[in-house]
Amino acid sequence: MTLDEAWTDAPGRPLVGCKQRKTKGFYMFEKLRIKEHMEVANAEGLHVGTVDAVENDAIKLTKSDSADDMHHFLSLDDVEKIDDNRIYLKEGARIPEGLGNKAVTEDA
Repeated sequence: MTLDEAWTDAPGRPLVGCKQRKTKGFYMFEKLRIKEHMEVANAEGLHVGTVDAVENDAIKLTKSDSADDMHHFLSLDDVEKIDDNRIYLKEGARIPEGLGNKAVTEDA
């Protein structure tokens, strides 16, 4: 049984009261779980950034986690799961360069 089938009482008809609409493959009810200040981690669990907001179909990350002090965005399609207060990205998710690196110091 697919996830779509699990959330319907008949093929193509969503359960009453469920937010079944898809947003580019990511379920609306999952999108609503993403809140400001949640941590975003890559597939290996390493810190990528912190949620500033959700705008349309993207997660806006805080500037403070960015090496270039700019907001960066991640697609909701790249979210694998949400666990407690942490968002995990899929393997191979496109992560903008410089995210999660601000706290890392280079030995030159």
